[in-house]
Amino acid sequence: MRSFPWRSLEAKLRDSSDSELLRDILHKTVKHPVCVKHPPSVKYARCFLSELIKKHEAVHTEPLDELYEALVETLMAKESTQGHRSYLLPSGGSVTLSESTAIISHGTTGLVTWDAALYLAEWAIENPAAFTNRTVLELGSGAGLTGLAICKMCRPQAYIFSDCHSRVLEQLRGNVLLNGLSLEADITAKLDSPRVTVAQLDWDVATVHQLSAFQPDVVIAADVLYCPEAIVSLVGVLQRLAACREHQRAPEVYVAFTIRNPETCQLFTTELGRAGIRWEVEPRHEQKLFPYEEHLEMAMLNLTL
Repeated sequence: MRSFPWRSLEAKLRDSSDSELLRDILHKTVKHPVCVKHPPSVKYARCFLSELIKKHEAVHTEPLDELYEALVETLMAKESTQGHRSYLLPSGGSVTLSESTAIISHGTTGLVTWDAALYLAEWAIENPAAFTNRTVLELGSGAGLTGLAICKMCRPQAYIFSDCHSRVLEQLRGNVLLNGLSLEADITAKLDSPRVTVAQLDWDVATVHQLSAFQPDVVIAADVLYCPEAIVSLVGVLQRLAACREHQRAPEVYVAFTIRNPETCQLFTTELGRAGIRWEVEPRHEQKLFPYEEHLEMAMLNLTL
């Protein structure tokens, strides 16, 4: 499981006279059945348990053997370049991702989950009608968190994950299968599950003819405004997607991003204006489900192609 509210934990520990709170935390995190089945990175588990022990020792004199035993397990475990991140859903289910332990790996940043993907997934879960019984195309799917949450919580008719990097696509296919979904060619796919496709899509070279095969009702993207070149490419592929449905209703488009550089965001809206794409800001929603960084400023635009 990801992130933890240390400040509120310290207050609860001061008010707790025994170790039951720590034991409960341990079994809801590192010893949770999902984490036991799909362990997080060794480094993350080690840091988490070390912090938990520090909090415990600051207010209790009696050690909790289970905590130290769990830490010893991580100290003896072998480091890996891959780890799991698991996110609990309101339905009681979860999304588990196999991700790179490095922010940049194999020449791409698409092997990890970024904050805007969590923000968009949260918005989708709060607004399932935007996706129910519809075909959804995700641009720059990365590790797949947003799409997997939508597939599990919003009942789309079809979902198309897309990215351009071969290593990202390989990891994406693995994460789809890891979460109990079937890829479109699988004849054993469940009837009540969406049709799921993982597609290679290079925004710079994809033609109108190629894009017309997707026929999406909704297009989404998260944390893809990382440089001017990517912004120009994104606006270009959105224009071609609109051209695919010349005599039909254009798809609804939602783009979520973290505002790291206001100039980058300004460039995006400027390029949208040049392309004749209208936009409006979606009202900000409060963080409720997923642990993205609180100090980061998030935004989401609803585009009209």
